[in-house]
Amino acid sequence: MADESVPELGGKTPLQYAKIPAMDALASAGELGRVLTIPEGVTPGSDTAILSIFGCDPRKYYAGRAPLEAAASGIIIPPGDAAYRCNMVTFEDAAGGGAAGETAARDTAADIPLDDKKLISHSAGSIDGSESDTIIKALFESPVFKDAAREAGMIVYPASSFRHIAVQESADIAGLELTEPHNHLGEKVGPLMPRGGKNAEVLNKLMRIAHDVLNTHPLNMARRAAGKLPANGIWFWAEGKSVALPDFTERYGKTGSVISAVPLCRGIGALIGLEGVIVEGATGELNTNYEGKAEAAFDILKSKDFAAIHVEAPDECTHDGDTAGKLQAIEWIDSRVIAPLLERLRSAGVDFRMLIMSDHRTLTSTRGHDGAPVPYILYDSRTDNHSGLAYCEADAEKGGYISDGTTLMSRLFEVQV
Repeated sequence: MADESVPELGGKTPLQYAKIPAMDALASAGELGRVLTIPEGVTPGSDTAILSIFGCDPRKYYAGRAPLEAAASGIIIPPGDAAYRCNMVTFEDAAGGGAAGETAARDTAADIPLDDKKLISHSAGSIDGSESDTIIKALFESPVFKDAAREAGMIVYPASSFRHIAVQESADIAGLELTEPHNHLGEKVGPLMPRGGKNAEVLNKLMRIAHDVLNTHPLNMARRAAGKLPANGIWFWAEGKSVALPDFTERYGKTGSVISAVPLCRGIGALIGLEGVIVEGATGELNTNYEGKAEAAFDILKSKDFAAIHVEAPDECTHDGDTAGKLQAIEWIDSRVIAPLLERLRSAGVDFRMLIMSDHRTLTSTRGHDGAPVPYILYDSRTDNHSGLAYCEADAEKGGYISDGTTLMSRLFEVQV
């Protein structure tokens, strides 16, 4: 949710512009401030930020995003092997032709080298999970790619979204440089390809073969004909090896669950000993089951100490350049998650504490992540500060500043660790 001022919004940030009465009321009643979830020198991302929020210093525990996501599906990364995020992506169809999929009739042959094409979408246009699974399976079963993948020691675990997991046997990732695709949309592919050592050459080869196979594949021709972006490429990034994280319940003395459609969040939860919950109809996109997430949290709180709700929509909308969607997502989080959850908790007549925050900023200006401090609310139903402050970046600067995001959980639970 957190951002910088946006000219199209009259110089306001999305949080300032959006109608969020529930969050604004909690900001006024509770503790409003800023927190640094991305330590200095650490790459800003949901992986490093969410580790911080759950009390794990990414400078100590971060060994790559992909193994964290793999844990959500129970994928075990053997010693010496490496895991990668394997996105379904869209490369432009023709030189100077704009986004792929603009017309079904366009000649999609390899008219220009891949290096000169632009990266149009990090998610193949938010491709449907079942269709994404079908395409990635078709790729790994195609003879030319199948042989190259076998030679590279690469297998894939379809993830029913654009976010697949690839595992490479006996992989050397020392010195390997991979690029987050969502931070480089609209840029030429060449400078973004894997680099740094022999394994970069292996990944490069696989990505190029994948584009050759997928660009004119019947499944993508059908997507173009339907006015959709083709999933005409794969993108390896977020490399990492197996990692061990500290047990959450032992550390804080609290039980809980993590509600998210995004494997990363559930994977971090699994590695710290928390149950991951998938709500039916939750997508990780703008159109998700907001009410279902609130209801799931309330049910969890009947038997456990806390529930963590993650909503991905503001981040994905920003990456897609969809400012209207980002505003809608923020307003729906307010009206369809926080407001009904507050009503249920208050009707139950129980005391409770609530932490509301972004994991990191995602900037409308760049469509990428940013490591600046984010605004947070720490609300306690037993008190009311009557500050009159609203939940936004500017008002958060009037409150306190937390320089270490790993202390948030101890503040939420009011415990010393």
